[in-house]
Amino acid sequence: MPASYAADLALFVDGAWHAGEGRDTRPVVNPATGDAIAEVPLASIADLDAALAAAERGFKIWRATDPGARAVILHQAAALMRERADAIATLMTREQGKPIAEARGEVAGAAQMFDWFAEEALRHYGRVLVRPTGQRSIVIQQPVGVVAALSPWNFPVYLMAKKLAPALAAGCAVICKPPEETPGCTSAIMHCLEDAGLPKGVAQLVFGVPDTVSRHLIASPIVRKVSFTGSVPVGQHLLKLAAEGVKRTTMELGGHAPVLIFADCDLEKTLDMVVPQKFRNAGQVCVSPTRFYVEEAIYEDFLAGFAARTAQVPVGDGFDPANRMGPLANIRRPEAIEKLVDDARARGARTMAGGERFGDGGFFFRPTLLADVPNEADIMSNEPFGPVAVSRSFKDFDDAIEQANRLPYGLAAFAFTENGRRANLLGDAIEAGMVGINSFAISSADAPFGGVKMSGFGSEGGTEGFDSYTVTKAIHQA
Repeated sequence: MPASYAADLALFVDGAWHAGEGRDTRPVVNPATGDAIAEVPLASIADLDAALAAAERGFKIWRATDPGARAVILHQAAALMRERADAIATLMTREQGKPIAEARGEVAGAAQMFDWFAEEALRHYGRVLVRPTGQRSIVIQQPVGVVAALSPWNFPVYLMAKKLAPALAAGCAVICKPPEETPGCTSAIMHCLEDAGLPKGVAQLVFGVPDTVSRHLIASPIVRKVSFTGSVPVGQHLLKLAAEGVKRTTMELGGHAPVLIFADCDLEKTLDMVVPQKFRNAGQVCVSPTRFYVEEAIYEDFLAGFAARTAQVPVGDGFDPANRMGPLANIRRPEAIEKLVDDARARGARTMAGGERFGDGGFFFRPTLLADVPNEADIMSNEPFGPVAVSRSFKDFDDAIEQANRLPYGLAAFAFTENGRRANLLGDAIEAGMVGINSFAISSADAPFGGVKMSGFGSEGGTEGFDSYTVTKAIHQA
């Protein structure tokens, strides 16, 4: 891994690192201070063409590589991530702002992703169909080809790994376009793959103007699959571009996760779970619990307990181990959240905790709880993607389900109840790709992760995530 952070930010194309060298650059900002700490080079069209050509060559090599050999390299990359976890986490906290403990956990999750998909490369089977004696029909799955993997800044290492690991395990070549906000920690993952022995051309890393990069890569006939994690509007735009070439897509788009709190839950235990989860990564989580619907009988008690815990969340620089929430990731986020909070207040919402920016430097916003937020408030329909929880009461089961399902999004949802029958009904009735009941553990390497409705389609993780990087072929022999 490079010793000098600022000097070694570079593109990785065809097995070589390419730094500034006359390229346009963009500043990398520490969100805890607002100061620029480096410049990241932006890929030119020539760089993108070189990445496409290298990936096309790399795919021919990698698809013919024995799955066991692929698995060895992925396992070695995972081992290197664990060895370098402190260094990678330090880069992430400096660039993205999250507490250092959360950053270490993210690196561990990325390593687990590589390990699991390394094994999945060996577990992936076809099938033989029943035919008369002397005839054979088999169904196999082959790698889809070159993949454009576009990942965001909120979990820069983990979400890039979610695309890289299954694609490489399946035998695909990949062009990664991680966020320009977090080039150091994502580059460190590519260094792990390089040092693990990944053949050159199999994986590329490019930074650049997002629209320029995505348009150019998706327009190329070399790219056969697009995997994107990000907002609904950008996802819609990329789907239109992909449709021109009838390219396969996986779209993990935005959500606005409801949380249904029933009166029979263990309230203190529930509060101890939901408050830290709400403010994890400063609420910049696509599955962050945000819309809290609480049964009338315990509504005020819930608000009091949530507000008290929220006021005690220590916020500051992610390198201070005492802090449990860092800054927002960029200068745009505090202003956007402030606007949503002010609109909710103007429409009658009560501020139970937080509700304002703070600090002389950096992009900080206090952990916030709003009560009695009307559905007409913008924040009830637009994902805040920040440290704000909004709450309303509900009367009964049907009212709760109606509120949970009223938006056109369906990524994740959560519910807390001690009634087993109700838990079964909730799992069936809530419109979301993932439902956590008395749990927030909905993302793991062996489980599918994805949404319904406008929150996208396709899955990352699990056998479903592996399958999404393959094409099915039926072979019939008489």
